Amino acid sequence: MEVESSSKKPQMQMTASRFSVSSCSSLLMAFLFALSASFQFNDPDWYFWFPLYALACLVNMVNGFTKIAKIALWMGTILFLKVIIEDVIFHQGISGIWSFDMRERVVREKIGSGLVILSMSLLLQKGNPNNTTLSNHAEFEQSILVAIAYGTSFAFFLFSARNKVLILQQFVV
Repeated sequence: MEVESSSKKPQMQMTASRFSVSSCSSLLMAFLFALSASFQFNDPDWYFWFPLYALACLVNMVNGFTKIAKIALWMGTILFLKVIIEDVIFHQGISGIWSFDMRERVVREKIGSGLVILSMSLLLQKGNPNNTTLSNHAEFEQSILVAIAYGTSFAFFLFSARNKVLILQQFVV
């Protein structure tokens, strides 16, 4: 009887630690999407982006709502395609698709909708009871997505603030 209970303990601890990593990743993504939604009110097409980020925040916050996650996934995909088409037709052409210049609005929108697509896809995979191997990988991939999302956001704010200081210094001198 003691052997049986001791063999169950590590499995329970492993499940609890996975749960906390998954919950932490979801809450961090929810915070990032809430912040992104709040930045949309001064955007001319806020009516597209605010609902997308708000739904993504809600889904990540409760770590579920499969129907809403599917709606957010479809909205993100449609807005991603809108941004790509807008970029190809009106801006830089096909080379602009691969641009990561975060000073450009279309690039920020492309990355934001891409993050929603990836986040919703991972949450839907994780919630799929039929595919346990993919759901185990989805928790790890979600942590990677959080690192990439926060790293990209941090780099944008760091470098955009640095560029503003450099530009201001040129006018002062």
